[in-house]
Amino acid sequence: MKLNLEKKVVLVTGGTRGIGKCIVEAFLAEGATVYFCSRTAAAVASVEQALTAAYPASQCHGAVVDVSDAAQLDAWVASSAAARGGVDVVVANPSTLSMADTRAAWTASFETDMMASRNLMQAAIPHLERTKGSIVSIATVSARDLDFTVPSPYGALKAALIHYTAQMARTLAPKGVRANTVSPGNVYFKGGVWEQIEHDKPEFFAGQLKANPMGRMVRPEEVADVVVFLASERASCVTGQNLNVDGGLVYRCELLK
Repeated sequence: MKLNLEKKVVLVTGGTRGIGKCIVEAFLAEGATVYFCSRTAAAVASVEQALTAAYPASQCHGAVVDVSDAAQLDAWVASSAAARGGVDVVVANPSTLSMADTRAAWTASFETDMMASRNLMQAAIPHLERTKGSIVSIATVSARDLDFTVPSPYGALKAALIHYTAQMARTLAPKGVRANTVSPGNVYFKGGVWEQIEHDKPEFFAGQLKANPMGRMVRPEEVADVVVFLASERASCVTGQNLNVDGGLVYRCELLK
């Protein structure tokens, strides 16, 4: 299936590891020009160098941005759009992954998980309206089910993000801009939280594997493939949707209730 993403300008937050890095790679593989950001300068430089070498036919540009700082985020969107004459796709992929039910954790998670995504969309909308572009936000199945993450800001704020993305879909549809959410299940990758859990809490890890009908966890590239499809013109009539990429985990949870 040809997605026609060649030379499209894509912005991805949280693009140096896990799902975010795979999203950057997936767009580069389609020939898009990708601007990604992260807070850590060393990680940005390393990923930019590696992906530039891996995808020489595409263009990859990293930047150090604290997405919880609205001014930094606005400046990054503006400079990226100015460099390429516009923006076609934005992928909101920030998260603190906080499981702590404390006031400090809620405040930090709100600024990163919710407000950074909202601010990214708002900064990009004028550019997306000109290109008839697309928004994809990354949430979680924990936004739907009361799972092992409760009580915490993680699922609650991602649920708010799903709703806000749907609001944007309704608001922007007459202007030709689409907005969708992808909600991953348990995603396993080297250096990620589930590898750490596998090492530190093997019984809990085994239980989570057993809970998934497929008997395995999601690979980050499987999430990235869905994101790229939703951002492409092949999904031109898909907007306001939340698509789970979880191996049937949510469905199984529904059966057990």
